[in-house]
Amino acid sequence: EVELVESGGGLVQPGGSLTLSCLASGFRFNDYAMRWVRQAPGKEREPIARITRGSLAMDYSDSVRGRFTISRDNAKNMVYLQMNSLKPDDTGVYYCSTDDYKYMGQGTQVTVSS
Repeated sequence: EVELVESGGGLVQPGGSLTLSCLASGFRFNDYAMRWVRQAPGKEREPIARITRGSLAMDYSDSVRGRFTISRDNAKNMVYLQMNSLKPDDTGVYYCSTDDYKYMGQGTQVTVSS
């Protein structure tokens, strides 16, 4: 059974940091580039970060570049999103996904508020 399980979300004050984790199972994790996607309230899902299979390249949306860092550990089937300098606009549900969106987790809620 394919599973992507996100964790690490929560409530954080503006300017704070969070690290999201995603544990993958049931498919050949090393064969896929991976993404983080978020959905803000009332908005479409937005891809925000991508990492290639061997971590040779990472891409970010303009909205998070310079503040967020995506990484992965292929030995542990894990992908991470380090989020710094969080803003209220970063509030939303964060999902990890394969690059082709074939597999996607259930998401973890991030709320940035004072």
